[in-house]
Amino acid sequence: MPELPDVELYLHALGPRLLGRRLLRVRLASPFLLRSVEPPPSATHGRPIETLSRLGKRIVISLEGDLHLVLHLMIAGRFRWGDAGVKIPGRIGLAAFDVEGGTLILTEAGSKRRASLHVVPGDRLAEHDPGGLEVLEAPRDAFAERLRGGRHTLKRALTDPRILSGIGNAYSDEILHAARLSPFKRTYDLSDGELERLRRAIREVLAGWRDRLIAETGDGFPKKVTAFRDGMAVHGRHRQPCPECGAPVQRIVYAQNEANYCPGCQTGGRILADRALSRLLKDDWPRTLEELEARLPPSDTRP
Repeated sequence: MPELPDVELYLHALGPRLLGRRLLRVRLASPFLLRSVEPPPSATHGRPIETLSRLGKRIVISLEGDLHLVLHLMIAGRFRWGDAGVKIPGRIGLAAFDVEGGTLILTEAGSKRRASLHVVPGDRLAEHDPGGLEVLEAPRDAFAERLRGGRHTLKRALTDPRILSGIGNAYSDEILHAARLSPFKRTYDLSDGELERLRRAIREVLAGWRDRLIAETGDGFPKKVTAFRDGMAVHGRHRQPCPECGAPVQRIVYAQNEANYCPGCQTGGRILADRALSRLLKDDWPRTLEELEARLPPSDTRP
């Protein structure tokens, strides 16, 4: 799912292509995309686009007359930019937004249709805000209050859009690695020093990746928005060496998500138990980095 750095990248690319131009037409290829009834998409036709913004992981296209298109890309939704009136691609195409001088295409890979479009007036826009704290702007006290306001693991707290805004599975792994904290440490167990370390890591990771992606894209349009990027420390790097200490990165899979971490940097050398696998292996589950390395072939333990 595109997270804060990726959404900010899209906003950077969409700005010069959409702002100040009239939205000529919305073309829907999938009836499942539109999740609102009133007003209809046709109510947006002919209106100039005034602002672009982020609402959590959602992109908001705001038009003259206090009317807004709220787009949630979910896991596999992506944008393309094409010539005016370009045909919507078959199978993966969901919608086209024709503006003066070009067309914004929305696609979604896979068979499940989870991306969504809502057309909402301004007085209902707040209904689409999950309520998470904007982490790049929040002062220290507000951040501490939000984190310590519940009894959650850090992985859960970081990825819950009602607690913090814009963070998902990929960047939560990177943030926790940068902060040197276990993904399953409890929020109420954080010391003041650990809390500040986490706050700084969030800002450094999210702002750093946002700026890096924007610099790499330049004036072009993003063609590869992915949760797996070269240069990430732990996310998507299962059993590869940690760039900081060389220990093999570990992965815990749960539900439809996963947590990637370095036992050397984050858990004091302990291997965290995967519920399904540890239940199967019982006493054979490795509890430390040393036990894990002893069970792996030599090629898997080399930095």
